[in-house]
This record gives sequence, structure tokens and C-alpha cells, in this order.
Amino acid sequence: MRPFDFLAHAVRAEEIFSILARNGFADQLQQAGAPGTSWRRMLPKPAHPMPQNERIRRTLEELGPTFVKFGQLLSMRPDILPQPLIIELSKLQDHVSPLPFEEMVPVLDGDLKRPYGDIFEDFDTTPAASASLAQVYRARVRADGRDVAIKVQKPAIKRKIEIDLDLAGWLAGQLHRHSTTLHPYDLPSVVEEVRKTIVKELDFRNEARNQEYFNSINPNPDKVFAPAVVDELSSEHVLVTDWVDGTPPAGTPFEGEQLKAIAMNGATSLIQQILIDGFFHADPHAGNIIITREGLVAFIDWGMAGNLTRRLRRSLAEFLIAAIEHDAERVVRIAAELGPSEARPDMRAMENEVTLALREELNFKLGNQQLGRAMLRLLFIFGSNGIPLSREYSIMAKAVLSIEEVGRALDPDFDLRTYAEPVLRQQQSERWSVHNIVRSVEEFAKSSLTGLRDLPSDMTRLMRRLEHDNLTVNFQHRGLEHLEETVGTAANRITLGVIVAALIVGSSLIVKTGAGPQLFGYPALGIIGYLISALFGFYIVIDIVRHTRRK
Repeated sequence: MRPFDFLAHAVRAEEIFSILARNGFADQLQQAGAPGTSWRRMLPKPAHPMPQNERIRRTLEELGPTFVKFGQLLSMRPDILPQPLIIELSKLQDHVSPLPFEEMVPVLDGDLKRPYGDIFEDFDTTPAASASLAQVYRARVRADGRDVAIKVQKPAIKRKIEIDLDLAGWLAGQLHRHSTTLHPYDLPSVVEEVRKTIVKELDFRNEARNQEYFNSINPNPDKVFAPAVVDELSSEHVLVTDWVDGTPPAGTPFEGEQLKAIAMNGATSLIQQILIDGFFHADPHAGNIIITREGLVAFIDWGMAGNLTRRLRRSLAEFLIAAIEHDAERVVRIAAELGPSEARPDMRAMENEVTLALREELNFKLGNQQLGRAMLRLLFIFGSNGIPLSREYSIMAKAVLSIEEVGRALDPDFDLRTYAEPVLRQQQSERWSVHNIVRSVEEFAKSSLTGLRDLPSDMTRLMRRLEHDNLTVNFQHRGLEHLEETVGTAANRITLGVIVAALIVGSSLIVKTGAGPQLFGYPALGIIGYLISALFGFYIVIDIVRHTRRK
């Protein structure tokens, strides 16, 4: 974690500390040892009428765009944050006051390598959307009359984000060291993960690649799509795509069966993305979905996308079927198989927690059909029991939660399980089909035969190394890392103790014989020897006490 320069960024640090203190987080600041004085004058009142999770969300919004993005990314970590906080953070919206167009022109012209007026016409300088990282404008390409959306990164936004993240990293590090309550969350690693994600999102070429890849594998472009990218005009800080003419889900003019069909198309697409393609939109909330005039669903803002390997998709299918069937034992077993090998959770306690979560979130008889909420809660149960699953599962759970919210806004009877179960059953049947079993046996046989084929040559190389005495075996004994330091300290103390003993004996002999010059009626050399022995003795005692306290 890079150190935060308080002197160079004192104004921003003081501003952030003051906002945190005003919103009731002064105790955490004091615990972290935050410098400064003005924020201490804003200590909150003892009682907070606002619930804590809502207060956290509002604080992030007040802290500014970087912390809004930080909260949005944290909402994809159900393995470390409880479900209620995840749901509250999901409400963070990326709408901020736009910058004047004049400030955006240098970025636009710089990446286009010429004045934007040479390429576009009918350029609307009023942004169609303004987010924490960029602003979107509408224009027409002069060459072919194509209506496009132009996403322009805000100037110097990367430096501003780095300053805020450096401060967040400092706070995380301090709280990680001084708070036993927060220690299990490993806040410094969370901040670093967020930093990497935001830096990647700042390169719009990643977003362009995600959109193009989705369109290349999308089996239903007549129902769902992502805006086509204009490659020759897009770059690291500017992304040009087709303009999508439509409305957000809440403002669509469709009704009745048409809304149900739109909800079904969006849900079916997300299930296809997750379970079949293994590549999915990471945050399909209402702000990232446009319903066209023809009733098509357009997924926009592909800055973050999830990826699931074939193994993760197979395990996910089993996991979801077990959850839908309320088979807590199988859910826990699958999670344990996916988790780290060194994990030693209490399986029975986890089964009880999972049973309660499934009963409350997936009680279909009572109309509870919250598959996304159930996934978030299960991932938190696993994480708190030492089984952190793949980060892609966390992103997937957040995506499911978002699409369920959009689906219910369009269709009050929306049930994602209706669209997921057929795909899940099909995957299960295909996995255990004769064809796949034969193929698995063939792959196992090939790998086994390859290993048997290489065994003689491996044994030959081993015997040759033994014959030439150049075989080295490395052992690592854990727990003895500080042995050399401990032995050295003990030897130094023993040596010093022997010297003290020798000085005392020698001084006593000098005093006994009365040899040498006198001091206060006693031999001076003897008195000096006693004083030196006392100093060394005190030093040994203090050193022992200091090391004992440190342990």
C-alpha cells in the first residue's frame, strides 16, 4: 500500500475526514489516528436516526465520485459484506454534476488527434449522461451520418482517483492494524482490488472489447444487444458507439404482455451469459439498460464484465439447483469443494445457517423468490466461515440481484427461477449424458497414458541425478523463522551476564585487597567495576521486560 502524502493533499484529506466525522464515523478516524483538527469539531451527536447501512451509502455519495465507485465495487463483495449492506450499496447511483463542455474538449480532441468538429456534426454539448468517470454526448458522424454516443473521460480523473484511493488505503491499513473487529475483512487487500478494477475501467478499450465480444456470441440479437463500437474513433479515453434510441425500464411506454416479454428477454439473456457463455454483464441495473422503441433490450456500460470457466459454470449449476431445492447439505458440500483446500469450517453450523437463509429468501410457497438475495447471503456465510469463493461468483450474484430488480419493475410476477431452471436441468443432463461421460473417460485415459509414457524418462532423470550427487531436496520448517534472531539474543544476554559476573568478582577482589587509589575510603577501581556491573544488569533486565511485552 502506497503511503498517503498528507502534506501534499492536506485539503482533500481534511475534507474527507470532516465528512466522515459529520456522518458518525469519528470513532473510526480516532482509532485510525487520523491527523488534523477541524474534523474533530464535527463530532456527531450520540444518536443517529438514520440506519447505519443507509448512513454508509449517503457518506460515500457525499465523499464524491471515487468513493461512489468504491462503494459500487464493494457491493460486488458479498463474501466479506453482509447482505443488507450489499443491497444498500447497490442503490449507489453514478449520477454527478457534469463538467462544462469546454473542460472536456482537450480530452476529446487529444484522443481523436484532431478537432472533434472535423469528425462530428450536430454535436450536442449538453451531456446525455454524467457519471463519476466520464460524460456521454450525442452527435452524428460526418462521414456516414451515423448517430453515435461519445463517452469522454473526465480530465485528470485518474490523478484524483489515485489521491482518494491512497487516502482510503491509509485508512484501511490503520484500521486493519488497530481494529480487531475489522481485521477479518482484510481492508487493505480490498482497497487494492478496487484500485486495480478502477484503473482497468479507466481504459475504455476494455469496455469496447467487452461489448464487441458480447455481440459476437449473442444468440438473440433481435431481442438483446450491446451498442456497436466505432473502433476507428475509440481510444483509451474516448469510446464511440451507436446511439441507442430508447428509455430506461421505468420509463418505457410498453405495458402488459409486452413488458413481460421484455423482462423475459433480459432474464433469458443473462442466464445465457452466465450459465452457457461464461461471459456476462457485471452490473445490469436499471441505469445500464435501455428499452428501445422496438422493445429490444440494450445492455450499456460494459466497463466491468464477469467470466466463468467451464468448471465454475458446472459447479454453479449444481449450486443453484441445490439452493432451489433447499438442499443445504449439498450447497455446503459444493462450496467446500470450491473453497481453498486448507479451509476447516464447521460444516454442521454452516448447514444450519444455509438452511435458514434458503428458508427466508427462497420460500416459494410464501412468494419469496429472491434468488439474488439468497446468493448474496450464502456467499457471506461461506466467506465468514473461511470459504471465500471465486470473485466471479460474487459478481454473478450481484448481476442476478440487479436483473431481478429490473425484471420486477417490468413484471410484478417476475421469477428468474422460471428461466433458469430449464437451462440448469439441461446442463445437468448434458453433463451426465453418454457422450460427455465417454469424452471424460477418453480425456482421463489420454492424460493417464501421457503420464505413464513420461514415467520411464522421469525415473531415468531422477536416477541420473542421484548417481551424480546433484539431487537437492528443500525443506521448509514453519515456525522457526525467528530462531536465528532468538538464539543470537540469548547468546548476547548470556555473554553480557558472564561479563557482569566477572566484573562483580573482580571488583570484590579489588575492594577486599584495598589496592589502587581510594574513593570515599574504598578502592576506586572496585567502585567503578560495581557501577558498570549495575548498568549492564539494568540493561539486561529492561531488555528482557521489553521483549516479553512485545510478545
